[in-house]
Amino acid sequence: MKRMDLRMLGLWMVLALPVVQGCACHSTDANEVGVLTRKFTLVGSRGVQAETYAPGATHFFFPPFSTDWTTFETKLQNLQMKTKGQDEKGQTDDVEFKTVDGNDIAVDVTVAWRVDPAKAPHLVQKVARSTKDVENRLVRPATRALVRDALNVLRSEDFYTADKRFAAAESARKLMEAALLPEGVIVEQVILQEHRFNPEYEKVIREKKLAEQTAEKLRSEAQAAAEESKRNLESAKGTVSQKIAEATGQLEQAKLTADAELVRATNEATAILKEAEAKSKGIAKESEALAGAGGRTMVKLRIAEALKGKQILFLPSGRGTTLQTMDMNQILTQYAAGKVSQNASSANSE
Repeated sequence: MKRMDLRMLGLWMVLALPVVQGCACHSTDANEVGVLTRKFTLVGSRGVQAETYAPGATHFFFPPFSTDWTTFETKLQNLQMKTKGQDEKGQTDDVEFKTVDGNDIAVDVTVAWRVDPAKAPHLVQKVARSTKDVENRLVRPATRALVRDALNVLRSEDFYTADKRFAAAESARKLMEAALLPEGVIVEQVILQEHRFNPEYEKVIREKKLAEQTAEKLRSEAQAAAEESKRNLESAKGTVSQKIAEATGQLEQAKLTADAELVRATNEATAILKEAEAKSKGIAKESEALAGAGGRTMVKLRIAEALKGKQILFLPSGRGTTLQTMDMNQILTQYAAGKVSQNASSANSE
């Protein structure tokens, strides 16, 4: 039995030697993954293998005639679908559709996408055997259909509003992601570029936008003028308030000055009145004193003092009268002395 096993093993080695000597090797670049397909085999399963071969490596021991080798690029790919210029070859590839308000429009679209390495065997089995074929057979048709679905809900004027364009592009990306991710394609971004309406309609749109910009400019200028007027009004209010405050201060100061002057004048008038009252009382007392005998004596004394040192002559009025002189001062002095003596005697007798 052992001899039979050794013979069979030797036979298999002899048969496998040419196959081993003819085995091939496959390599992947830094941005590639590989997928192996077995056409027929003595061991293992046939068809696309579930294993994905890593990038930047070399793999050995692949029978040359019984296997196929497929690679996909894993770096970011840019699918540009746009109108062709006059000097460019090929057909126009932009996305054409109608807006929700019925205008024909064409939009240039760029889709950033890449192959999901884990789904590379699925792509080989269901879609294509190269990155370019995946783009042409899967990404491009999906872009044309799904981007159109995301954009034809916009009105014509919405394409002139950046926020609405960005929102529509993100909606298209989400639609493509939902459709292509299960197939092994990751959609990173959808970019909407130039858009083109019918030339006549574009002219109308431009004129309308120009009118709107002019109106917006006028509104801005009016608002700026209103703000300037508001600032001027506030400044005027501040100036008026300042002047009112100054006038109020001056008024208060004038009132204080007037009040002080009133107090001073009142005090001065009161003092004058008191002084006048005192003088009046003094005059009254003096009048009372002068009304008595002492007063008459004092008057006489004052008359005597006034006539002191003055010569008084009495002249007779008849004819043949002899002219005689009389010292009136002496007579008055004697009269006054006698009167004083008489008053003193009267006072003593009382």
